[in-house]
Amino acid sequence: MNDFISLERIVKVYPPSVLAVDSVSVEFRKGEIHSIVGENGAGKSTLMKLLYGLIPFDSGTVKMNGAPVRFHTPGDAIARGIGMVHQEIELIPQYAVWENVVLGAEPVRGPAGTLDTKRAIELVRQKIDEFQFNLDPLAQVDRISVAARQKVEILKLLYRNVSVLILDEPTAVLTPQEIPQLFAELKRLRDKGNTILFISHRLDEVLELSDRITVMRKGKKIATVAASETDKEALAQMMVGRQVIFTSKRTPHARGASVFEAKNLSVARRDGLKKLDDVSFEVRAGEIVGIAGVEGNGQFELVNSIMGLAAPSAGTVAVGGRSLSGLSILERRKLVSFVPQDRGKMGASLAASILDNAIMTHHRLEARFAAWRGLVLNYKHAREFADTLAKRFSVQMASRQNQFRSLSGGNQQKVILGRELLLSTPFFLMDQPTRGLDVGSIEYVHGEILAMREADRAVLVISADLEELFLIADRILVMHRGQIVADLKTEKTTIEEVGRYMLEGRVSA
Repeated sequence: MNDFISLERIVKVYPPSVLAVDSVSVEFRKGEIHSIVGENGAGKSTLMKLLYGLIPFDSGTVKMNGAPVRFHTPGDAIARGIGMVHQEIELIPQYAVWENVVLGAEPVRGPAGTLDTKRAIELVRQKIDEFQFNLDPLAQVDRISVAARQKVEILKLLYRNVSVLILDEPTAVLTPQEIPQLFAELKRLRDKGNTILFISHRLDEVLELSDRITVMRKGKKIATVAASETDKEALAQMMVGRQVIFTSKRTPHARGASVFEAKNLSVARRDGLKKLDDVSFEVRAGEIVGIAGVEGNGQFELVNSIMGLAAPSAGTVAVGGRSLSGLSILERRKLVSFVPQDRGKMGASLAASILDNAIMTHHRLEARFAAWRGLVLNYKHAREFADTLAKRFSVQMASRQNQFRSLSGGNQQKVILGRELLLSTPFFLMDQPTRGLDVGSIEYVHGEILAMREADRAVLVISADLEELFLIADRILVMHRGQIVADLKTEKTTIEEVGRYMLEGRVSA
């Protein structure tokens, strides 16, 4: 099979001296699914952005069909049939789904080229039905979930029928039920001659989907291998330079007193439809409880109710016996560590520095950050804290003073996780805590979560990754249509049983 796209000795340096891509040469073939894997900050996304024309490379050559090309903008790449879905969602929040999908490629009518709104909506609806994405084309993007927004990003490329699709962590916010639908279509596209360049941290997915896999580490290409000739353990070792353990490290641990309690919690829309319906459960000290469920079954409303971002229509939430009703966000943060699913919108300030994001909440709750009667930030302690966090959680960054958006998605997640894990709170609420992390980082984060359990903290983890829940959770609660339909001990259930509850709300006899 002939090489369709070749990257030859590509180099990218970020000032002053960060070598993000170090003389990488790799070939992509027409009609293949080629995955690029590596740790956070290994250079995977940077390499694809260089190909896409989003950022310039410093040296090297890109060739298509043997001829040198150079894309100065993404528009240049799209004109040659190359499209990219980024790890961070890039949609216009105030536009409807259909408007975001067709933007720049709108169907028109008449000699004046007037937008054919009816045709545009119909075309988008056809794509939604084709991929079974369960989206409303008329919905405003800022009112839909993160997973739904990711699907809109993917639809934008599929609508344009590009011949080369670069997908940067496209499954990170999809549910287990949605991923096979995406994979089936990607394989059909490949079989029609399209080239798929797939960046992912999920090695099981990579092995299932790929024809070939390129492994990167610290900006260098380690190897390109056929998926049929490698396995998860070998890929992980090439990625991180050491053996990675994929089995659960959870050991028996006695539960203590109840720390978190939700009683008869309900959240209703203005039309009376209950998005959260009479939910009651508790999380005890020294216990990790996982919540599983297809996206949109009440998890979002549950999180918002706990954090004071939405007022419940009925019921109560308490931590350590103290009701959260009426408490300010800061007062709640004294009791609850929180990792949100949307790190860019809720978990951080992208325009602020890495240091500022690292100390958020800590600077309001810990006396060591205060100077001169508490009115001035003690920057010495702030810098020490940010450096300690970066070292402990392996955050790869050029400078703590750089904007938070300069970090890769995985390194952003590490900062948020580290910040929250270092708070002295009795209850941890984590919504998709390992989204976008590589296998080595996931292993480390799971170890930190289990350490919280050993320290008799109470942990509630919401995750679309059932394998993750089975690795760390003592119990798994399944949500369906706003209700908890199952409360299962992890060692006495299976992924298949949890999956049936997720889809049906019950398990047939």
